[in-house]
Amino acid sequence: MARYTGPVCRLCRRQGLKLFLKGERCFGPKCAVERRPFPPGQHGQRRRKFSEYALQLREKQKARNIYGVLERQFRRHFEDAERLPGMTGHNLLRILESRLDNVVYRLGFADSRNQSRQIVRHGHFTLNGRRTDIPSARVKAGDVIAVHPISRDNEYFQTVRETMTRKSVPGWLSVDPQNLAGRVMALPNREDIETQVNEALVVEYYSR
Repeated sequence: MARYTGPVCRLCRRQGLKLFLKGERCFGPKCAVERRPFPPGQHGQRRRKFSEYALQLREKQKARNIYGVLERQFRRHFEDAERLPGMTGHNLLRILESRLDNVVYRLGFADSRNQSRQIVRHGHFTLNGRRTDIPSARVKAGDVIAVHPISRDNEYFQTVRETMTRKSVPGWLSVDPQNLAGRVMALPNREDIETQVNEALVVEYYSR
């Protein structure tokens, strides 16, 4: 599975805002955006004026970085969104939100999407009772995501069970911390998605 393996704090500094890629660290004093609020590199502190293309590119890169998707797969998600009825930008965000690794993160099983992708790849979850290790698998309304019975006694998930009650879960999901399971009540609408992405710029980028 191809994935970005570089320093993720550099991605946040490049965008100039927190993308919450490192879990709890993003909320503490060690957050790189708090300590060095300027882009990385020798000329990071210079003032720059961005062209329309640059703004579109930055927004597309931001969405990719937030969801941890490389360019080829992101482009494939965009093409799928174009084929669906409705607004392409909204469809794209809905597809990204309905990825299994994102749902596992939203349910509170992991502190970041990178972490959720790892535990999904290790086969710790079932989708509708069937074990799956594909982070990009898309969920549907009514689907049940649960920790595999073999993994429930794992020390990590014992700790997760205690912390899940303190985490907020989006309205389109429901969670059962005691049984380490969650359900997709409905696919999210745009107002249900809190991700700070201007999807119109992403659509404009691919429509050039």
